Amino acid sequence: MGTYLNLGNTGFEMIRNSLYVDKSELISFINSIINTAYKLTCVSRPRRFGKSFAAKMLCAYYDKSCDSRKLFQDLKIAGDKHFETHLNQYDVLYLDITWFISNVREIRTVVSSMQQKVIAELRKLYPNAGQEDTLPETLEKIHSLTGSRFIIIIDEWDALFREAKEDIVLHEEYIRLLRGLFKSSQTDRMIAAAYMTGILPIKKYGTQSALTDFREYTMISPKKLAAYTGFTESEVKMLCQEHHIDFQQVKKWYDGYSFRQLSSIYNPNSVIEAIRNEEYGTYWTQTETYESLKIYIDMNEDGLKETIIQMLGGAKCPLDIGTFQNDMTSIKSKDDVLTLLIHLGYLAYDPENKSVYIPNEEIRQEFIRAVKSGKHREIARMIMTSDQLLEDTLCMNSEAVASAVEAVHSAGTAPLFYDNEQALRNVIRFAYISSVDEFWEIQELPSGTGYADLVYLPRKGSSRPAMLIELKWNQDIDTAIRQIKNRNYPQVLESWGGEILLVCISYDLKTKHHTCKIEKYQKDERGNLHAIHHKAIRRTVPDH
Repeated sequence: MGTYLNLGNTGFEMIRNSLYVDKSELISFINSIINTAYKLTCVSRPRRFGKSFAAKMLCAYYDKSCDSRKLFQDLKIAGDKHFETHLNQYDVLYLDITWFISNVREIRTVVSSMQQKVIAELRKLYPNAGQEDTLPETLEKIHSLTGSRFIIIIDEWDALFREAKEDIVLHEEYIRLLRGLFKSSQTDRMIAAAYMTGILPIKKYGTQSALTDFREYTMISPKKLAAYTGFTESEVKMLCQEHHIDFQQVKKWYDGYSFRQLSSIYNPNSVIEAIRNEEYGTYWTQTETYESLKIYIDMNEDGLKETIIQMLGGAKCPLDIGTFQNDMTSIKSKDDVLTLLIHLGYLAYDPENKSVYIPNEEIRQEFIRAVKSGKHREIARMIMTSDQLLEDTLCMNSEAVASAVEAVHSAGTAPLFYDNEQALRNVIRFAYISSVDEFWEIQELPSGTGYADLVYLPRKGSSRPAMLIELKWNQDIDTAIRQIKNRNYPQVLESWGGEILLVCISYDLKTKHHTCKIEKYQKDERGNLHAIHHKAIRRTVPDH
């Protein structure tokens, strides 16, 4: 076994000996493209999303220097009709780019150093390979002598673009090497398949990819490989059942990545850590500093601040992904920043609505940490204000609620001019950002003869009451509250039991008055709801 060529199956054996979810059907996909025009695959995923696990699995399966039958015989791939055809049949060249970077004194020498080290090992294994100057030439010579066809696996292929962001000369040298491997006249003869993993998609030059022959599978468009991006919901449910872990909590903390092929993908590393530690927390975000996130959101390109506020409140925001150049330096707009954060795993993309959002509680906590210590102090203040607003609402402090809504309306983080109830709804959603910690937000929930504007249902395990927030634009508060009662709005929450808060907020366009009225409902012995307390306070908002 070598260091780069035919590493054996020890890496995958260690993975199998740990808490393991069977992703071996990825091998079926690779088998289907071997020796075809589509044999070059590039998969981009965030850190700790299982890229290296997959690479080690492929090494173990294809490496002809070892016998991996026992490692795979109880996995899904063993049922594939081509399982035996490709098992341990190839020379596998494995290149971990981060390893090469960490073992050079100067990063500008990493490409030449990598070639020298790999070629030196190949010549030891194949003495007749000659004195070829480049890695592609050496591989071609070995192929001509032995007939061997290589499977090339490159892990963290884009590390050079991330670690040496500004070194264009180094980038070009690296791309030339990759093109020599994968775009030469000899590629079809000596390479059976290639599998590259990284965080970023292949670098664009204008609208053209640097390596045009690769089929890409990204966090925006994973296509057939969506199920291998992370853990599926069925896989997570199985793990939670096996280890007696609360599935709803795992979903709240680590779910939220959505693709056309699958509506629910979980962060695999965080799920595993939560199960191992029997505790929910920010495991993935601890693997790298939040400084990178803070740098990008501090840019405030094209009103990024406002978009972050909306996403912290649970909203999905429109996004154009077309201008992003697949690097960390050509950032020219808010959309470029948001697209980069999708590839880094900090945001998720809804392809149906072409929108971006914060996927789960783990990432939301990271955003809050970043904005609290970043340049956008107003966002930090708004989060703290929202914390207090939620407590004031639950304490039925109508005056404080009205005051907080006015502050949000005046802060410039929401529409300054109310022109309809939707504008008022946006302000309220901003104001209740902190509610996502303990509540599920539902907009326009059907109830009675109308719709409840905003409903906050307590998450499982919470002792909080449910909250129904009704918004009225240019209506008297008492008229509005009677209208709500006539529509039987509170009854829609009967199944939740316990206390229910009805919060009515009205804005008078002529007088510039906000009005807040809060009523508390409770069930009697027969299950009927009764209002037991209410407060109403009017406050004046300055004219804008």
